[in-house]
Amino acid sequence: MSDTDTQDLAKLPLDAWHRAQGARMVPFAGYEMPIQYTGPSGGIVAEHNWTRESASLFDVSHMGQLVISGEGATEALEALVPGKLSSLKPGNIRYTLLLNEDGGILDDLMVTNMSREDVEEFYLVVNGATKWDDIAHLREHLPDEITMNHLDGRGLVALQGPKAAEALETVFPGVAERLVFMQGTGFEWRGDMIGVARCGYTGEDGFEINISASHIEQLAEALVADDRVRPAGLGARDSLRLEAGLPLYGHDLTVETDPVSADLTFALTKSRRETGGWMGHGRIAQALMSGPETKRVGLKIEGRMPAREGALVYIGDAEIGRVTSGGFSPTLGYPIAMAYIAREQAIEGTEVEIEVRNKRLPATVVPMPFVPHRYYRGK
Repeated sequence: MSDTDTQDLAKLPLDAWHRAQGARMVPFAGYEMPIQYTGPSGGIVAEHNWTRESASLFDVSHMGQLVISGEGATEALEALVPGKLSSLKPGNIRYTLLLNEDGGILDDLMVTNMSREDVEEFYLVVNGATKWDDIAHLREHLPDEITMNHLDGRGLVALQGPKAAEALETVFPGVAERLVFMQGTGFEWRGDMIGVARCGYTGEDGFEINISASHIEQLAEALVADDRVRPAGLGARDSLRLEAGLPLYGHDLTVETDPVSADLTFALTKSRRETGGWMGHGRIAQALMSGPETKRVGLKIEGRMPAREGALVYIGDAEIGRVTSGGFSPTLGYPIAMAYIAREQAIEGTEVEIEVRNKRLPATVVPMPFVPHRYYRGK
């Protein structure tokens, strides 16, 4: 990347803080992002393992944060996503998808119902690399009377790990006790309105915290002052989400994939699969009825060599698919991958081979998640 390209990258509100912490910054989604930190507790594997054991602070401020509001917002947004929002209680969160008219996935996103009394309002978190296209898509298809605000002056951090709740309680007393997985709330902290959601993309219990750019460094300092919390970068976040079997947009999900082949039918609310009324329903209904040509699966790879995105998957001489995400699992101690393979072979226990550097690596189709999720769903 040239100096000019680097100059074109946006900076996170916490950019200086990351550098002071020893972060190695890399280009990602149009931003300079911390991929890992230096020092005795730094490095992707160390940050990954710390998240599994304690709690890590990830900066995800590159993500798009949108608020959609107005009379009829529920119906207008439901026309664009397959998830049923009219049954989503205020304070609850739903994972859903933006689809094009052919059922291709434009993005995956989290929607929180923030409605109160007579005000219909939804908070959306979309992927950083697609947020401008998402905004254009939403502006094109939402009715004029529906308001959309891009919260580009706010940051977003994720506190993830089995000790995240204990650590968060020291900064925001009582907030962790109020929330279970896929619930959110708002409150005032040091004069700023804060949004806290119990969710994340690591498979661990944890929280995403929406905060103004002017207060985000205070929050980061307050959290890492707790011995249970360390900063972690994109590298660990990616290996954690791979172990959790969570797809990454731009890799495991693209406009060429659909929710059925991506094994995301849980995001298609059952009552809406037949009734439709959302963009892309026609193709998706056909795929549900006849079955997809390919399906996203998990692969356990023999040996120590990981398979990266683009590696071809074979049974004998027949090419049956392609890897979309892969790496060495620090938790499991062997390589894992996600791939789209022919539906007929997408069966647990099927033995395949993956071509890496002109070698064939034996692999087996296994269920996902590779590492069980540890979301907090209440006592």
